[in-house]
Amino acid sequence: MLDALTSVPPILLVLTALAAFAVIVVAVKIAIKLAVRIGIVAAVVLAGLYAAGITDLSFLPFF
Repeated sequence: MLDALTSVPPILLVLTALAAFAVIVVAVKIAIKLAVRIGIVAAVVLAGLYAAGITDLSFLPFF
């Protein structure tokens, strides 16, 4: 396995590392966007429940 890595030209190793880094960056960007959107939806739902006078959230399974 190590022999296969050391026998390739260094430029291929650099390109492979850059591709892996790009994949990681894109995955993190997508994860952050999803987390922000889910947070905004949760805030709107909770604000709506509060405005409707539902402050007791014991009907939810995790409270």
